[in-house]
Amino acid sequence: MKRVAILQSNYIPWKGYFDMIAFVDEFILYDEMQYTKNDWRNRNKLKTPSGTEWITIPVGQGIDRRIRDVKLPNPLWQKKHWKMLEANYRKAPHYHEVAAVLEPVYCNKVHTQLSPLNRELIEVICAYLGVRTKISYAWDYHIGEGKTERLTDLCLQAGATEYVSGPAAKDYLDEAQMRAAGLQVLWFDYAGYPEYPQLWGEFSHQVSVVDLLMNCGRDAPSFMKHVADSPSSESVQKITGTE
Repeated sequence: MKRVAILQSNYIPWKGYFDMIAFVDEFILYDEMQYTKNDWRNRNKLKTPSGTEWITIPVGQGIDRRIRDVKLPNPLWQKKHWKMLEANYRKAPHYHEVAAVLEPVYCNKVHTQLSPLNRELIEVICAYLGVRTKISYAWDYHIGEGKTERLTDLCLQAGATEYVSGPAAKDYLDEAQMRAAGLQVLWFDYAGYPEYPQLWGEFSHQVSVVDLLMNCGRDAPSFMKHVADSPSSESVQKITGTE
């Protein structure tokens, strides 16, 4: 059995993104897809004294490009973002430990493309969490045509027997086609996360995983579903043709 998930790269994603990575054997970054403006590709949310606020990488105005082709023309955002993280989390219990992991990515090199930056941050955070899932790009494989056909082909080339998807894909995924190709489709459940100690007022789940790391450090997996423990059958809904 091999589980594969295929998802676009996000900028310092929320904890659910990393739970999906931990749940599968291979996580394929689907950055062949068109870049979507005002999405999670180049931005996320932080907790601040004023509530949740966006932290956004400037990528220019053009949207007619693939995620893998998005360039970062001005590196000034890097130190600005680090200063934002420092200002909002320096009072967090595990700031110094997590800063030692993240600060070099922001301050020790210049990033010129979005997709490799996202991947580097995802891999650095996975290493901190102890997640050893293989991460690859879609273009490491042959990419076919059609929404479901592409996903199916990628899964089969990766040797998958199970495809894990987020619930939003129910609107377009041809489940029968994947089953016909010998793939079992599992729907990932993002519900039911426990709250953790969090700075700045009312609790919010919809923030970058950096918030969890800064506040909980090495104990962060205790507030996730799959990072510390083996996968639970209750975390996914196996497709049976009925809801």
